[in-house]
Amino acid sequence: MVSAFLTPYGLAAQLLAAARQGSFTLTLSEEILAETQEVLLRRERIRKRYSYTDEQPMRFCHALRTAVPLVRPAPSIRGVCRDPNDDHVIACAVAAQARYLVTRDPDLLDLHTYQHVQMVSPDTFTQLLSSQAATSEEDG
Repeated sequence: MVSAFLTPYGLAAQLLAAARQGSFTLTLSEEILAETQEVLLRRERIRKRYSYTDEQPMRFCHALRTAVPLVRPAPSIRGVCRDPNDDHVIACAVAAQARYLVTRDPDLLDLHTYQHVQMVSPDTFTQLLSSQAATSEEDG
């Protein structure tokens, strides 16, 4: 979500737009949104590199809260990821019964799969969407 905010014409923002258009279902949790807002408001190196007001990330996260299904509450999962701060992201994906968790976080990507959830990069997910669309066109 941080990448989608910081680079509005980047791949993460394009995937967010595709979710809003119904290409796939994006599910978040309150913890993910809180972390997104916290990172955007408090990380010095991000604030130095990108110019935005404090209100912009708060509006961004509020818009996501109203546009995207939230897992409430996300189940507690502990000790799955080598970075324990990422366990809540996995918990959200599991609770949402997601097939994919799309991330650039190497700690999550190194898991490859947890239960029924595949960890994939935005590039890989874009390729999966493209191949599914091509298969649907062939079938339709």
